[in-house]
Amino acid sequence: MLKRMKMANFNYHHHLTCLLVLSAPLIAFAVSTPEDFLQCLSLHFGNASAISKLVYTPINSSYSSVLDITIQNLRFLTPSISKPSFIVTPLNVSHVQAATICSRQYGLQMRIRSGGHDYEGLSYLSEVPFVIVDMANLRSVTVDAENKTTWVESGSTVGELYYRIAEKSGTLGFPASICPTVGVGGHFSGGGYGMMLRKCGLAADNVIDVQLVNAQGRLLDRESMGEDLFWAIRGGGGGSLGVVVSWKVKLVPVQSTVTVFSPLRTLEQNATKLVHQWQLVANKLPDDLFMRVILQSHNSGPNGTRTMEAFFNTLYLGGVDALLKVMKSGFPELNVVRQDCTEMSWIESVLYFAGFPSGTPLEVLLNRSSNTKYFFKNKSDYVKEPIPESGLEGMWERFFDEDEGVPIMIWNPYGGKMAEISESALPFPHRTGVLYKIQYITAWTNGGNEVAPKHVSWIRSFYSYMTPYVSKSPREAYINYRDLDIGTNNVKGDTDYKQASAWGKKYFKDNFDRLVRVKTAVDPDNFFRHEQSIPPLSSQQKRKNGWV
Repeated sequence: MLKRMKMANFNYHHHLTCLLVLSAPLIAFAVSTPEDFLQCLSLHFGNASAISKLVYTPINSSYSSVLDITIQNLRFLTPSISKPSFIVTPLNVSHVQAATICSRQYGLQMRIRSGGHDYEGLSYLSEVPFVIVDMANLRSVTVDAENKTTWVESGSTVGELYYRIAEKSGTLGFPASICPTVGVGGHFSGGGYGMMLRKCGLAADNVIDVQLVNAQGRLLDRESMGEDLFWAIRGGGGGSLGVVVSWKVKLVPVQSTVTVFSPLRTLEQNATKLVHQWQLVANKLPDDLFMRVILQSHNSGPNGTRTMEAFFNTLYLGGVDALLKVMKSGFPELNVVRQDCTEMSWIESVLYFAGFPSGTPLEVLLNRSSNTKYFFKNKSDYVKEPIPESGLEGMWERFFDEDEGVPIMIWNPYGGKMAEISESALPFPHRTGVLYKIQYITAWTNGGNEVAPKHVSWIRSFYSYMTPYVSKSPREAYINYRDLDIGTNNVKGDTDYKQASAWGKKYFKDNFDRLVRVKTAVDPDNFFRHEQSIPPLSSQQKRKNGWV
């Protein structure tokens, strides 16, 4: 069955599981002149010649290429979209500090970009004058294999992190994104997950120290910032509390041999019953096994008959013999056989799940920008009770209302380590009781932005259909899959706590209030601000909410 999976489709849906969310502050004043801002940077850089190499304005010949190269969502890569007044590409911490100080002094919003995968473009878009601080040059990865730790700068991609770990050890890894071009800074800020989620938790669960530039331009580490801020930046979403320049993470042990498989089942091959059964067992299987389901429609016959395809995309942290025993006892209905499975190293599995053909050199992980970009709109949900077969059949009908291959659903199982960690351990609250998370994707290339309203309308309608089957009060969502449909801040004025709660509770549940308290303490003037940044409370709001 695996041979039927077209490599183009495999790359397509794997690429679309990627993300980045970093970014932004607000402003109360207009920049005096561009020269004022540049002079401020020059003063703080301590080297005037660095400005011409590290700062881009719309008159620079390289401005457009620097701006566009990491933008993954083609919906935001059009001439009519707002453009930054400046792009700053820092080489060191002092440059980040300078950009922060000068943006604040001259009333520029600051958007921080590390990979460009943020689903709503918040790391490179704004409705008011703004500067992008692009972290791409801050990409060092220092692996200490003996102590099983790594310092990784926020401008690194997950692929670069994986590659550098594999250079030093064949038995160490890290539980981060499936997509190698995702930027570390945004990924870790929102939690970050991958194929070792059930064994090792989130990327943010394994962060043990950071270096952060705060709203005053000061450099802080875990000790100097205190545990409240350190808690908040590991899962509270990017762009609210400061610029994390680098992260210290603890590496995790991996088997020298892992096993992968991705059997395909269609409706004619009992996919509906198999997907329903997956819901009953996926979160209960041994935590060495991560089996996600990727669902998409396909024209299966010459007359254009539509069917659904379910790929059971799986990583097992061990050999094939042990995996077959686990599958026989835990999910025999799938009927996985040895021919479905391939043994490889953990780092080779990274390439497999990223959609690269067998034999692709590991150096492909060093590529910072995807070769294929799409127009897309994504959403997310958490499921706590199995969806009945009738509900699944209703999904298939709605899939057939969209163009073939445009809609995709990815179901990621929880349980294991995720069920062992308290909801309040980090801002990321989706832990015990979650069966799986859904990512909804509608992605297209044909028709460009002209057909965007049609596809966006479809995914919103599909999301509405799913309401009875997903979490409630609140209907939860994943912060790294930013979705402005669930609520936004007013980026041009004060943000009301109640207004922000509309989306904040969905991402963070009860942790949202603690995030607001941290924000109020560390950035009371709301310098770091965007459409879904954590708001501070004014004195009046604190009294109104009984927080004083």
